[in-house]
Amino acid sequence: MGIYFLVNPSYEKSIRAKYYFEIGEYKEALALSKEAFSIDVYNRMASTIMAQSITSLKYIEYVEMGKKYMQDINEIATHEFISDADKAKIRIICGIMLDSYIKLAPSVITDTDLVKESAYYQQEFEKLFEKVSR
Repeated sequence: MGIYFLVNPSYEKSIRAKYYFEIGEYKEALALSKEAFSIDVYNRMASTIMAQSITSLKYIEYVEMGKKYMQDINEIATHEFISDADKAKIRIICGIMLDSYIKLAPSVITDTDLVKESAYYQQEFEKLFEKVSR
């Protein structure tokens, strides 16, 4: 039975995709799992890794977006006077980040560090939104 999984190209790609998923290379895992799934649509491992890689990539995108927006907000905060336009910009950024967080849905195998980091950014943007909305 084990030889079947190593010889079958779909399962061989799934095993490689699982390896890349486990080490945090989600783009590579997604590409390999898509290939495996296209070879055999009944390959549940490929389907699962594909779905989980997409979820993890969404978390990574959220964290990267949070870092970029925090950098933009910190740049605005260095001004002596923060204008109403700047406050509106910060409110919009916070709204985008808060709405984006709601769309994230972790699963049991989503990297806990990614989930924690995205929750950190969500909390920070929530605090900022409250401060700017006063």
